[in-house]
Amino acid sequence: MKKNLQKVIHRGLFLLAISFSSMTMAQNVYDDIIAMSPIHTTLDAALQQEGLVTALQTSPSITVFAPTNQAFDDLANALGTDINGLLTLPNLSDILTYHVLGSTVGSSAINNGDIVQPLSLTNTLKLTVTGSSQVFVNQALVSTPDLTAPNGVVHSLDAVVLPVETVADVAIDNGFSTLVTAVVTAELLPALTNPLASLTVFAPSNAAFDNLATAFGTDVNGLLALTNLSDILTYHVLGSEVASSAINNGDIVQPLSTTNTLKLTATGSGDVFVNQAQVELADVTAYNGTVHAIDAVVLPVETVVDAAIDNGLSSLATAVITAELLPVLTDPLAEYTVFAPTNQAFDDYAAALGTDINGLLASPNLANILVHHVVAGTVLEMDLTNGAVTTLSTETVLIDLTNGAMVDNANITTTNVVVDNGVAHVIDGVLLPSSVASVNELNTLEFFVYPNPASSIITVKGDDLTSVELISIDGTLVKTFEMSTGQQSIALDGVVDGSYLLKINSTSGVGMKHIQVVSE
Repeated sequence: MKKNLQKVIHRGLFLLAISFSSMTMAQNVYDDIIAMSPIHTTLDAALQQEGLVTALQTSPSITVFAPTNQAFDDLANALGTDINGLLTLPNLSDILTYHVLGSTVGSSAINNGDIVQPLSLTNTLKLTVTGSSQVFVNQALVSTPDLTAPNGVVHSLDAVVLPVETVADVAIDNGFSTLVTAVVTAELLPALTNPLASLTVFAPSNAAFDNLATAFGTDVNGLLALTNLSDILTYHVLGSEVASSAINNGDIVQPLSTTNTLKLTATGSGDVFVNQAQVELADVTAYNGTVHAIDAVVLPVETVVDAAIDNGLSSLATAVITAELLPVLTDPLAEYTVFAPTNQAFDDYAAALGTDINGLLASPNLANILVHHVVAGTVLEMDLTNGAVTTLSTETVLIDLTNGAMVDNANITTTNVVVDNGVAHVIDGVLLPSSVASVNELNTLEFFVYPNPASSIITVKGDDLTSVELISIDGTLVKTFEMSTGQQSIALDGVVDGSYLLKINSTSGVGMKHIQVVSE
Protein backbone atom coordinates (compact mmCIF):
# COMPACT_ATOMS: atom_id res chain seq x y z
CA MET A 1 0.00 0.00 0.00
CA LYS A 2 2.84 2.34 0.94
CA LYS A 3 4.67 1.50 -2.31
CA ASN A 4 1.57 2.18 -4.40
CA LEU A 5 1.08 5.55 -2.72
CA GLN A 6 4.69 6.48 -3.40
CA LYS A 7 4.26 5.54 -7.07
CA VAL A 8 1.19 7.73 -7.37
CA ILE A 9 3.03 10.66 -5.75
CA HIS A 10 6.08 10.20 -7.98
CA ARG A 11 3.87 9.96 -11.06
CA GLY A 12 1.99 13.14 -10.08
CA LEU A 13 5.24 15.01 -9.48
CA PHE A 14 6.56 13.83 -12.84
CA LEU A 15 3.45 15.00 -14.71
CA LEU A 16 3.55 18.33 -12.86
CA ALA A 17 7.19 18.79 -13.82
CA ILE A 18 6.39 18.08 -17.46
CA SER A 19 3.51 20.54 -17.37
CA PHE A 20 5.62 23.20 -15.69
CA SER A 21 8.43 22.62 -18.18
CA SER A 22 6.00 23.05 -21.09
CA MET A 23 4.69 26.29 -19.62
CA THR A 24 8.14 27.77 -19.17
CA MET A 25 9.26 26.74 -22.67
CA ALA A 26 6.22 28.17 -24.51
CA GLN A 27 5.77 31.61 -23.03
CA ASN A 28 6.46 33.91 -26.03
CA VAL A 29 4.72 35.55 -28.97
CA TYR A 30 5.89 32.95 -31.42
CA ASP A 31 5.04 29.70 -29.64
CA ASP A 32 1.90 30.92 -27.88
CA ILE A 33 0.36 32.92 -30.73
CA ILE A 34 1.90 32.77 -34.21
CA ALA A 35 2.76 29.08 -34.31
CA MET A 36 -0.66 28.19 -32.90
CA SER A 37 -2.67 30.42 -35.29
CA PRO A 38 -4.31 28.80 -38.35
CA ILE A 39 -4.48 32.19 -40.12
CA HIS A 40 -0.76 32.98 -39.75
CA THR A 41 0.79 29.87 -41.29
CA THR A 42 2.39 31.85 -44.14
CA LEU A 43 3.96 34.24 -41.65
CA ASP A 44 5.19 31.26 -39.63
CA ALA A 45 6.77 29.69 -42.71
CA ALA A 46 8.47 32.97 -43.63
CA LEU A 47 9.82 33.45 -40.09
CA GLN A 48 11.20 29.92 -40.04
CA GLN A 49 12.79 30.30 -43.47
CA GLU A 50 14.52 33.56 -42.50
CA GLY A 51 15.69 32.22 -39.14
CA LEU A 52 13.75 34.79 -37.11
CA VAL A 53 11.87 32.42 -34.80
CA THR A 54 14.48 32.45 -32.03
CA ALA A 55 14.44 36.26 -31.92
CA LEU A 56 10.68 36.23 -31.30
CA GLN A 57 11.03 33.52 -28.66
CA THR A 58 13.85 35.12 -26.70
CA SER A 59 13.17 38.85 -26.97
CA PRO A 60 12.21 40.19 -23.53
CA SER A 61 9.75 42.73 -24.97
CA ILE A 62 8.36 42.69 -28.49
CA THR A 63 5.40 43.74 -30.66
CA VAL A 64 4.57 41.83 -33.83
CA PHE A 65 2.24 43.20 -36.48
CA ALA A 66 1.24 39.86 -38.00
CA PRO A 67 -0.20 39.73 -41.53
CA THR A 68 -2.77 37.02 -42.08
CA ASN A 69 -2.51 34.35 -44.74
CA GLN A 70 -4.98 36.35 -46.83
CA ALA A 71 -2.75 39.41 -46.52
CA PHE A 72 0.18 37.47 -47.99
CA ASP A 73 -2.06 36.07 -50.73
CA ASP A 74 -3.20 39.60 -51.63
CA LEU A 75 0.40 40.80 -51.84
CA ALA A 76 1.41 37.85 -54.01
CA ASN A 77 -1.47 38.54 -56.40
CA ALA A 78 -0.55 42.23 -56.58
CA LEU A 79 3.04 41.34 -57.41
CA GLY A 80 1.98 38.76 -59.99
CA THR A 81 3.41 35.80 -58.11
CA ASP A 82 2.42 33.25 -55.45
CA ILE A 83 3.43 32.48 -51.87
CA ASN A 84 6.51 30.61 -53.08
CA GLY A 85 7.47 33.70 -55.02
CA LEU A 86 7.15 35.86 -51.91
CA LEU A 87 9.33 33.45 -49.95
CA THR A 88 12.12 33.93 -52.50
CA LEU A 89 12.16 37.74 -52.22
CA PRO A 90 15.73 38.86 -51.49
CA ASN A 91 14.51 41.39 -48.89
CA LEU A 92 12.08 39.06 -47.14
CA SER A 93 13.95 39.28 -43.82
CA ASP A 94 13.79 43.09 -44.01
CA ILE A 95 10.07 42.94 -44.76
CA LEU A 96 9.45 40.66 -41.77
CA THR A 97 11.49 42.74 -39.29
CA TYR A 98 9.62 45.81 -40.59
CA HIS A 99 6.61 44.27 -38.83
CA VAL A 100 8.31 44.03 -35.44
CA LEU A 101 8.90 46.59 -32.68
CA GLY A 102 11.53 46.09 -29.99
CA SER A 103 9.09 46.88 -27.18
CA THR A 104 5.60 45.89 -26.12
CA VAL A 105 2.97 48.29 -27.46
CA GLY A 106 -0.68 47.55 -26.81
CA SER A 107 -3.28 49.02 -29.14
CA SER A 108 -4.43 51.44 -26.41
CA ALA A 109 -0.94 52.95 -26.33
CA ILE A 110 -0.96 53.83 -30.03
CA ASN A 111 -1.66 57.47 -30.85
CA ASN A 112 -2.83 58.84 -34.18
CA GLY A 113 0.22 59.91 -36.18
CA ASP A 114 2.81 57.95 -34.21
CA ILE A 115 5.91 57.30 -36.30
CA VAL A 116 7.88 54.39 -34.87
CA GLN A 117 11.10 52.57 -35.74
CA PRO A 118 10.73 48.79 -36.17
CA LEU A 119 13.61 46.32 -36.02
CA SER A 120 14.17 46.98 -39.71
CA LEU A 121 16.01 50.26 -40.14
CA THR A 122 14.97 50.68 -43.77
CA ASN A 123 11.95 52.81 -42.93
CA THR A 124 9.60 53.83 -40.13
CA LEU A 125 6.04 52.68 -39.52
CA LYS A 126 3.26 55.27 -39.61
CA LEU A 127 0.40 54.55 -37.22
CA THR A 128 -3.15 55.81 -37.46
CA VAL A 129 -5.93 55.73 -34.88
CA THR A 130 -9.24 56.84 -36.37
CA GLY A 131 -12.12 58.55 -34.68
CA SER A 132 -13.94 55.20 -34.75
CA SER A 133 -10.99 53.58 -32.90
CA GLN A 134 -9.65 51.62 -35.86
CA VAL A 135 -5.89 51.20 -35.84
CA PHE A 136 -3.77 51.17 -38.99
CA VAL A 137 -0.10 50.35 -39.46
CA ASN A 138 0.79 52.15 -42.67
CA GLN A 139 -2.04 51.02 -44.97
CA ALA A 140 -2.81 47.82 -43.02
CA LEU A 141 -5.79 47.61 -40.67
CA VAL A 142 -5.30 45.92 -37.30
CA SER A 143 -8.00 43.28 -37.64
CA THR A 144 -7.36 41.60 -34.27
CA PRO A 145 -5.44 43.59 -31.64
CA ASP A 146 -3.71 42.69 -28.38
CA LEU A 147 -2.98 38.96 -28.61
CA THR A 148 -0.73 38.87 -25.56
CA ALA A 149 2.10 36.63 -24.45
CA PRO A 150 4.52 37.03 -21.53
CA ASN A 151 7.19 38.64 -23.73
CA GLY A 152 5.00 40.86 -25.85
CA VAL A 153 1.93 41.34 -27.99
CA VAL A 154 0.73 40.42 -31.48
CA HIS A 155 -1.63 42.55 -33.56
CA SER A 156 -3.08 40.78 -36.58
CA LEU A 157 -3.00 42.80 -39.86
CA ASP A 158 -5.12 42.55 -43.01
CA ALA A 159 -2.20 43.55 -45.28
CA VAL A 160 1.56 43.19 -45.53
CA VAL A 161 3.44 46.45 -44.96
CA LEU A 162 6.58 47.07 -47.02
CA PRO A 163 9.62 49.14 -45.99
CA VAL A 164 9.53 51.28 -49.14
CA GLU A 165 9.67 55.05 -49.57
CA THR A 166 6.11 56.29 -50.12
CA VAL A 167 4.72 59.71 -50.99
CA ALA A 168 4.06 60.12 -47.26
CA ASP A 169 7.78 59.60 -46.60
CA VAL A 170 8.65 62.21 -49.23
CA ALA A 171 6.51 64.75 -47.35
CA ILE A 172 8.00 63.75 -44.00
CA ASP A 173 11.61 63.69 -45.21
CA ASN A 174 11.41 66.99 -47.09
CA GLY A 175 10.07 69.25 -44.36
CA PHE A 176 6.38 69.43 -45.34
CA SER A 177 5.47 69.32 -41.67
CA THR A 178 2.15 71.16 -41.94
CA LEU A 179 1.01 68.89 -44.77
CA VAL A 180 2.03 65.84 -42.75
CA THR A 181 0.15 67.10 -39.69
CA ALA A 182 -2.90 67.74 -41.86
CA VAL A 183 -2.69 64.25 -43.38
CA VAL A 184 -2.45 62.73 -39.90
CA THR A 185 -5.37 64.83 -38.64
CA ALA A 186 -7.53 63.84 -41.61
CA GLU A 187 -6.58 60.16 -41.06
CA LEU A 188 -5.17 59.86 -44.58
CA LEU A 189 -1.87 58.13 -43.75
CA PRO A 190 -3.28 54.70 -44.73
CA ALA A 191 -4.09 55.97 -48.23
CA LEU A 192 -0.72 57.64 -48.81
CA THR A 193 1.40 54.82 -47.35
CA ASN A 194 -0.16 52.12 -49.52
CA PRO A 195 2.86 50.66 -51.35
CA LEU A 196 0.65 49.19 -54.08
CA ALA A 197 -0.99 52.51 -54.97
CA SER A 198 0.07 54.80 -57.81
CA LEU A 199 -0.35 58.43 -56.76
CA THR A 200 0.56 61.99 -57.68
CA VAL A 201 0.63 64.41 -54.78
CA PHE A 202 0.68 68.17 -55.26
CA ALA A 203 2.26 69.07 -51.93
CA PRO A 204 1.77 72.60 -50.54
CA SER A 205 4.73 74.02 -48.65
CA ASN A 206 4.47 75.15 -45.03
CA ALA A 207 4.41 78.75 -46.28
CA ALA A 208 1.47 77.87 -48.52
CA PHE A 209 -0.55 76.72 -45.52
CA ASP A 210 0.52 79.80 -43.54
CA ASN A 211 -0.65 82.06 -46.37
CA LEU A 212 -4.01 80.31 -46.54
CA ALA A 213 -4.45 80.57 -42.78
CA THR A 214 -3.69 84.29 -42.92
CA ALA A 215 -6.20 84.76 -45.73
CA PHE A 216 -8.82 82.95 -43.63
CA GLY A 217 -7.97 85.06 -40.57
CA THR A 218 -6.84 82.04 -38.57
CA ASP A 219 -3.73 79.93 -37.97
CA VAL A 220 -2.67 76.43 -38.93
CA ASN A 221 -4.68 74.97 -36.04
CA GLY A 222 -7.72 76.70 -37.48
CA LEU A 223 -7.06 75.06 -40.85
CA LEU A 224 -6.70 71.65 -39.19
CA ALA A 225 -10.13 72.11 -37.64
CA LEU A 226 -11.85 72.67 -41.01
CA THR A 227 -14.70 70.22 -41.50
CA ASN A 228 -13.70 69.65 -45.13
CA LEU A 229 -9.98 69.14 -44.43
CA SER A 230 -10.00 65.63 -45.88
CA ASP A 231 -11.69 66.88 -49.06
CA ILE A 232 -9.12 69.68 -49.42
CA LEU A 233 -6.22 67.26 -49.01
CA THR A 234 -7.56 64.62 -51.40
CA TYR A 235 -8.10 67.46 -53.91
CA HIS A 236 -4.27 67.55 -54.06
CA VAL A 237 -3.92 63.86 -54.98
CA LEU A 238 -4.33 62.06 -58.30
CA GLY A 239 -4.99 58.34 -58.45
CA SER A 240 -2.25 57.79 -61.02
CA GLU A 241 1.37 58.81 -61.40
CA VAL A 242 1.85 61.93 -63.55
CA ALA A 243 5.30 63.39 -64.18
CA SER A 244 5.59 67.12 -64.82
CA SER A 245 6.68 66.39 -68.40
CA ALA A 246 3.34 64.65 -69.01
CA ILE A 247 1.29 67.71 -68.04
CA ASN A 248 -0.22 69.56 -71.00
CA ASN A 249 -1.53 73.10 -70.94
CA GLY A 250 -5.23 72.98 -70.20
CA ASP A 251 -5.38 69.45 -68.80
CA ILE A 252 -8.43 69.07 -66.58
CA VAL A 253 -7.99 66.09 -64.26
CA GLN A 254 -10.04 64.43 -61.52
CA PRO A 255 -8.25 64.07 -58.18
CA LEU A 256 -9.27 61.65 -55.41
CA SER A 257 -11.70 64.30 -54.22
CA THR A 258 -14.71 64.31 -56.52
CA THR A 259 -15.87 67.78 -55.44
CA ASN A 260 -14.11 69.49 -58.36
CA THR A 261 -11.49 68.98 -61.03
CA LEU A 262 -7.96 70.36 -61.12
CA LYS A 263 -7.03 72.71 -63.97
CA LEU A 264 -3.40 72.38 -65.09
CA THR A 265 -1.33 74.97 -66.93
CA ALA A 266 2.00 74.41 -68.70
CA THR A 267 3.28 77.76 -69.89
CA GLY A 268 5.44 78.49 -72.88
CA SER A 269 8.28 79.36 -70.51
CA GLY A 270 8.13 75.92 -68.88
CA ASP A 271 6.27 76.78 -65.66
CA VAL A 272 3.60 74.40 -64.41
CA PHE A 273 0.55 75.46 -62.39
CA VAL A 274 -2.13 73.45 -60.60
CA ASN A 275 -5.09 75.82 -60.50
CA GLN A 276 -3.47 78.98 -59.10
CA ALA A 277 -0.55 77.17 -57.43
CA GLN A 278 2.85 77.05 -59.12
CA VAL A 279 4.94 73.90 -59.03
CA GLU A 280 8.15 74.89 -57.22
CA LEU A 281 9.82 71.47 -57.18
CA ALA A 282 8.77 68.76 -59.60
CA ASP A 283 9.12 65.00 -59.86
CA VAL A 284 10.22 63.85 -56.42
CA THR A 285 9.66 60.16 -56.96
CA ALA A 286 8.62 57.53 -54.45
CA TYR A 287 7.84 53.81 -54.66
CA ASN A 288 4.12 54.49 -54.91
CA GLY A 289 4.07 57.74 -56.86
CA THR A 290 5.40 61.22 -57.51
CA VAL A 291 5.32 64.41 -55.47
CA HIS A 292 5.29 67.94 -56.91
CA ALA A 293 5.80 70.75 -54.38
CA ILE A 294 3.47 73.74 -54.91
CA ASP A 295 3.47 77.26 -53.49
CA ALA A 296 -0.23 77.48 -52.58
CA VAL A 297 -3.05 75.35 -51.26
CA VAL A 298 -5.67 74.60 -53.91
CA LEU A 299 -9.29 74.45 -52.80
CA PRO A 300 -12.10 72.37 -54.36
CA VAL A 301 -14.37 75.40 -54.83
CA GLU A 302 -16.29 76.61 -57.88
CA THR A 303 -14.42 79.40 -59.67
CA VAL A 304 -15.25 81.62 -62.62
CA VAL A 305 -13.40 79.09 -64.78
CA ASP A 306 -15.83 76.42 -63.62
CA ALA A 307 -18.67 78.81 -64.48
CA ALA A 308 -17.42 78.90 -68.08
CA ILE A 309 -16.83 75.15 -68.29
CA ASP A 310 -20.10 74.16 -66.65
CA ASN A 311 -22.22 76.54 -68.73
CA GLY A 312 -21.04 75.45 -72.17
CA LEU A 313 -18.77 78.45 -72.81
CA SER A 314 -16.14 76.23 -74.36
CA SER A 315 -14.63 78.89 -76.64
CA LEU A 316 -14.04 81.16 -73.66
CA ALA A 317 -12.56 78.30 -71.65
CA THR A 318 -10.26 77.36 -74.53
CA ALA A 319 -9.19 80.97 -74.94
CA VAL A 320 -8.42 81.27 -71.21
CA ILE A 321 -6.31 78.11 -71.41
CA THR A 322 -4.48 79.28 -74.55
CA ALA A 323 -3.72 82.67 -72.98
CA GLU A 324 -2.40 80.88 -69.86
CA LEU A 325 -4.89 82.67 -67.62
CA LEU A 326 -6.11 79.63 -65.67
CA PRO A 327 -3.83 80.41 -62.69
CA VAL A 328 -5.37 83.89 -62.40
CA LEU A 329 -9.02 82.92 -62.71
CA THR A 330 -8.85 79.77 -60.55
CA ASP A 331 -7.52 81.66 -57.53
CA PRO A 332 -10.01 80.76 -54.76
CA LEU A 333 -9.02 83.79 -52.69
CA ALA A 334 -9.68 86.32 -55.47
CA GLU A 335 -13.00 87.88 -56.45
CA TYR A 336 -13.85 88.49 -60.08
CA THR A 337 -16.74 89.58 -62.24
CA VAL A 338 -16.45 88.07 -65.72
CA PHE A 339 -18.43 89.23 -68.73
CA ALA A 340 -18.39 85.88 -70.49
CA PRO A 341 -18.92 85.76 -74.30
CA THR A 342 -20.89 82.86 -75.72
CA ASN A 343 -19.44 80.51 -78.29
CA GLN A 344 -21.57 82.27 -80.91
CA ALA A 345 -20.10 85.60 -79.88
CA PHE A 346 -16.60 84.29 -80.54
CA ASP A 347 -17.72 82.78 -83.85
CA ASP A 348 -19.31 86.04 -84.96
CA TYR A 349 -16.24 88.00 -83.98
CA ALA A 350 -14.01 85.58 -85.88
CA ALA A 351 -16.26 85.78 -88.93
CA ALA A 352 -16.11 89.57 -88.86
CA LEU A 353 -12.33 89.27 -88.98
CA GLY A 354 -12.42 86.80 -91.84
CA THR A 355 -11.02 83.99 -89.67
CA ASP A 356 -12.23 81.30 -87.26
CA ILE A 357 -11.79 80.50 -83.57
CA ASN A 358 -8.30 79.15 -84.23
CA GLY A 359 -7.36 82.47 -85.78
CA LEU A 360 -8.58 84.26 -82.68
CA LEU A 361 -6.63 81.92 -80.41
CA ALA A 362 -3.47 82.71 -82.39
CA SER A 363 -3.82 86.44 -81.80
CA PRO A 364 -0.98 87.99 -79.78
CA ASN A 365 -3.63 90.21 -78.20
CA LEU A 366 -5.67 87.29 -76.83
CA ALA A 367 -4.70 87.68 -73.18
CA ASN A 368 -5.35 91.42 -73.21
CA ILE A 369 -8.74 90.91 -74.86
CA LEU A 370 -9.71 88.32 -72.25
CA VAL A 371 -8.71 90.33 -69.19
CA HIS A 372 -10.74 93.20 -70.70
CA HIS A 373 -13.75 91.02 -69.82
CA VAL A 374 -12.79 90.74 -66.15
CA VAL A 375 -13.49 93.21 -63.35
CA ALA A 376 -11.95 92.88 -59.89
CA GLY A 377 -14.54 92.19 -57.20
CA THR A 378 -17.99 90.63 -57.30
CA VAL A 379 -20.54 92.78 -59.11
CA LEU A 380 -23.96 91.18 -59.12
CA GLU A 381 -26.77 92.23 -61.47
CA MET A 382 -28.33 94.38 -58.73
CA ASP A 383 -25.00 96.21 -58.34
CA LEU A 384 -24.63 97.13 -62.03
CA THR A 385 -24.99 100.87 -62.69
CA ASN A 386 -24.70 103.05 -65.76
CA GLY A 387 -21.17 104.18 -66.43
CA ALA A 388 -17.62 103.07 -66.99
CA VAL A 389 -16.09 100.11 -65.15
CA THR A 390 -12.35 99.44 -65.15
CA THR A 391 -11.31 95.93 -66.18
CA LEU A 392 -8.12 94.01 -65.52
CA SER A 393 -6.84 95.35 -68.83
CA THR A 394 -6.74 98.77 -67.02
CA GLU A 395 -9.20 100.10 -69.60
CA THR A 396 -12.92 100.61 -69.10
CA VAL A 397 -16.09 99.06 -70.43
CA LEU A 398 -19.35 101.00 -70.48
CA ILE A 399 -22.35 99.61 -68.62
CA ASP A 400 -25.66 100.79 -70.16
CA LEU A 401 -28.93 99.84 -68.46
CA THR A 402 -31.24 102.15 -70.43
CA ASN A 403 -32.46 99.47 -72.83
CA GLY A 404 -31.75 96.20 -71.12
CA ALA A 405 -28.32 95.46 -69.69
CA MET A 406 -25.38 96.07 -72.02
CA VAL A 407 -21.60 96.15 -71.77
CA ASP A 408 -20.24 98.31 -74.58
CA ASN A 409 -22.20 96.90 -77.55
CA ALA A 410 -22.80 93.47 -76.06
CA ASN A 411 -26.06 92.43 -74.45
CA ILE A 412 -25.97 90.68 -71.09
CA THR A 413 -28.08 87.61 -71.80
CA THR A 414 -27.64 85.72 -68.52
CA THR A 415 -26.80 87.33 -65.19
CA ASN A 416 -25.55 86.16 -61.82
CA VAL A 417 -23.81 82.85 -62.46
CA VAL A 418 -22.44 82.97 -58.92
CA VAL A 419 -19.38 80.95 -57.90
CA ASP A 420 -17.08 80.93 -54.89
CA ASN A 421 -14.62 83.46 -56.28
CA GLY A 422 -17.02 85.78 -58.03
CA VAL A 423 -19.75 85.94 -60.62
CA ALA A 424 -20.14 85.58 -64.38
CA HIS A 425 -22.56 87.43 -66.64
CA VAL A 426 -22.98 85.86 -70.09
CA ILE A 427 -22.80 88.32 -73.01
CA ASP A 428 -23.47 88.02 -76.74
CA GLY A 429 -20.39 89.90 -77.95
CA VAL A 430 -16.63 90.10 -77.51
CA LEU A 431 -15.28 93.22 -75.78
CA LEU A 432 -12.13 94.82 -77.16
CA PRO A 433 -9.74 97.19 -75.38
CA SER A 434 -8.65 100.24 -77.35
CA SER A 435 -5.04 99.22 -76.76
CA VAL A 436 -5.60 96.35 -79.20
CA ALA A 437 -4.42 98.32 -82.19
CA SER A 438 -4.96 95.43 -84.57
CA VAL A 439 -7.40 92.70 -83.84
CA ASN A 440 -5.81 89.95 -85.87
CA GLU A 441 -2.72 88.96 -87.75
CA LEU A 442 -4.44 88.74 -91.13
CA ASN A 443 -3.91 92.37 -92.15
CA THR A 444 -2.32 92.45 -95.58
CA LEU A 445 -2.71 96.20 -96.09
CA GLU A 446 -0.82 99.24 -94.98
CA PHE A 447 -3.39 101.83 -93.98
CA PHE A 448 -4.06 104.49 -91.38
CA VAL A 449 -7.17 105.28 -89.34
CA TYR A 450 -7.45 108.44 -87.24
CA PRO A 451 -8.47 109.75 -84.81
CA ASN A 452 -9.00 106.72 -82.61
CA PRO A 453 -11.05 107.03 -80.42
CA ALA A 454 -13.30 109.00 -82.78
CA SER A 455 -16.47 110.99 -82.18
CA SER A 456 -18.19 112.35 -85.30
CA ILE A 457 -15.67 111.74 -88.10
CA ILE A 458 -12.98 109.18 -88.77
CA THR A 459 -10.42 109.32 -91.59
CA VAL A 460 -9.14 106.29 -93.48
CA LYS A 461 -6.00 106.54 -95.62
CA GLY A 462 -4.36 103.91 -97.82
CA ASP A 463 -3.60 102.79 -101.37
CA ASP A 464 -6.17 101.16 -103.65
CA LEU A 465 -8.91 101.14 -101.01
CA THR A 466 -12.35 100.19 -102.35
CA SER A 467 -14.65 100.16 -99.32
CA VAL A 468 -14.81 100.35 -95.54
CA GLU A 469 -17.21 98.38 -93.34
CA LEU A 470 -18.07 99.37 -89.76
CA ILE A 471 -18.91 96.20 -87.82
CA SER A 472 -20.19 95.95 -84.25
CA ILE A 473 -18.58 93.56 -81.79
CA ASP A 474 -21.39 91.04 -82.25
CA GLY A 475 -20.64 90.90 -85.97
CA THR A 476 -23.48 93.12 -87.18
CA LEU A 477 -22.70 95.29 -90.20
CA VAL A 478 -23.46 98.87 -89.09
CA LYS A 479 -22.39 100.90 -92.12
CA THR A 480 -20.59 100.51 -95.43
CA PHE A 481 -18.58 103.34 -97.01
CA GLU A 482 -17.39 103.27 -100.60
CA MET A 483 -13.90 104.71 -101.11
CA SER A 484 -13.39 107.06 -104.02
CA THR A 485 -9.87 108.23 -103.14
CA GLY A 486 -6.91 106.99 -101.15
CA GLN A 487 -7.99 109.15 -98.23
CA GLN A 488 -11.52 109.73 -97.09
CA SER A 489 -13.27 111.10 -94.02
CA ILE A 490 -16.30 109.15 -92.89
CA ALA A 491 -19.18 110.59 -90.87
CA LEU A 492 -20.17 108.57 -87.81
CA ASP A 493 -23.58 110.16 -87.35
CA GLY A 494 -26.07 107.77 -85.84
CA VAL A 495 -23.31 105.43 -84.58
CA VAL A 496 -23.67 104.82 -80.83
CA ASP A 497 -20.71 104.84 -78.49
CA GLY A 498 -18.80 101.61 -78.21
CA SER A 499 -16.18 99.32 -79.71
CA TYR A 500 -16.21 98.50 -83.43
CA LEU A 501 -14.21 96.77 -86.11
CA LEU A 502 -13.27 98.73 -89.19
CA LYS A 503 -12.83 96.32 -92.10
CA ILE A 504 -10.76 97.86 -94.91
CA ASN A 505 -11.15 96.39 -98.39
CA SER A 506 -8.78 97.07 -101.27
CA THR A 507 -7.88 95.59 -104.60
CA SER A 508 -4.93 93.81 -102.98
CA GLY A 509 -6.37 92.45 -99.72
CA VAL A 510 -8.27 93.01 -96.50
CA GLY A 511 -7.29 94.72 -93.26
CA MET A 512 -8.87 95.16 -89.84
CA LYS A 513 -8.67 97.87 -87.21
CA HIS A 514 -10.39 98.18 -83.87
CA ILE A 515 -11.82 101.62 -83.15
CA GLN A 516 -13.65 103.23 -80.28
CA VAL A 517 -16.55 105.62 -80.87
CA VAL A 518 -17.11 108.11 -78.07
CA SER A 519 -19.37 111.10 -77.56
CA GLU A 520 -17.95 114.55 -78.13
